[in-house]
Amino acid sequence: MAARKKVTKAPSRMITKDIGGDKNGGKRTVRINRMSRYYPTEDRPRKLRTTKTAFSSHKHTIRPTITPGTILIIVAGRHKGKRVVFLKQLSSGLLLVTGPFHLNGCPLRRINEIYVIATKTKVDISGVKLPDRLNDAYFKRQKLRRPRHTEGEIFDTKKEVYQVSDERKEDQLNVDKQVLDVIRKNKEKKLLFGYIGAMFSLGNKQFPHEMIF
Repeated sequence: MAARKKVTKAPSRMITKDIGGDKNGGKRTVRINRMSRYYPTEDRPRKLRTTKTAFSSHKHTIRPTITPGTILIIVAGRHKGKRVVFLKQLSSGLLLVTGPFHLNGCPLRRINEIYVIATKTKVDISGVKLPDRLNDAYFKRQKLRRPRHTEGEIFDTKKEVYQVSDERKEDQLNVDKQVLDVIRKNKEKKLLFGYIGAMFSLGNKQFPHEMIF
């Protein structure tokens, strides 16, 4: 015969106490350990995810139609409607583009790929050498300082005005010169100069999703 399993009784959580007084019933059943007065908002606490990675370490990919030298159309922001040359992708995933500034007034700047339309027009910029300092930190916005009352005149409350640094001017001239030389070597340089310098716009009954750029 199979041995019977020993059944162990769980310890009782309640205890019977004698209560004094004529109107208290004599005895009362109470808990051995009192219940906590704090009740959590959730039945079970959530486990913290330790596999979460920082945004800077994410893999940033761009559309396959956007390659170095592709002419892009900016559709939002201060330079919307302008055509720019795509130079490279930065570590943050943003696109580094230039007008060039001489053609349409768009300087070296970063832009998200969702705000551009990639065209089929492309120039060969394989020979263009970009400075190593053209990274995300290079384009970080500077905080303009407000003058204190103790400095200068009493009513001098004007904010500092942003000024382009000499380093940035030098890089702009250097990169634009190389890009312009590449365009001049193209067989259709006259059309390219006019194409990049012209503003993009849509007429009546023209729909972007039905057009080939």
